[in-house]
Amino acid sequence: MNIEQVREYTLSLFGVTEDQPFGDDNITFRLEGKIFMCLSLGGDEHEIRDSEPRLALKLSPERNEELRAQFPAITPAFHWNKKHWSDVYYEQLDDTQIEEWIKESYRLVASKLPKAIRQKYI
Repeated sequence: MNIEQVREYTLSLFGVTEDQPFGDDNITFRLEGKIFMCLSLGGDEHEIRDSEPRLALKLSPERNEELRAQFPAITPAFHWNKKHWSDVYYEQLDDTQIEEWIKESYRLVASKLPKAIRQKYI
């Protein structure tokens, strides 16, 4: 996947919005105002792997540990809570896996919404 494919797929999920609250270097994707993914646009002087495209996904702590152990292209998120967020260097991984993990993050955030709202997404 390239950066545009990641963005297009994420915006295709029901109810997703995007914004740039942290500046021009990142796009955050939200469900009902809750961030579930942050896509790096590059240019961040603090990036660990400067030129490699990445996104940050919110996943369960157990799932983050599992994926980090299995894939070298998944690391603790640099700018996020490392227990709940992982950086995913998406160009090094299979497109189908990336889509599944984005959807998993989306569902995790949806599962934490109030019941009346959650029913629209699950």
